[in-house]
Amino acid sequence: MEALTYLKLQPSEMAVFEAASRIFAAYLTNDPEADEAELMRKAILTAIKMAKTTDKLVQSDSEHH
Repeated sequence: MEALTYLKLQPSEMAVFEAASRIFAAYLTNDPEADEAELMRKAILTAIKMAKTTDKLVQSDSEHH
């Protein structure tokens, strides 16, 4: 029997995970023969880049300057 893994992702980590999972699914659909581990890494890095860019370009309601 496999050992259980428990995760507690912070809200920002969860947001990146959710975006990365959708990006990963698109990558797999586009290239089902590709290396899944590499596509996963690429998807996560893309999601992080998107989150950072969003943070730079969008001011949230609580970020009044």
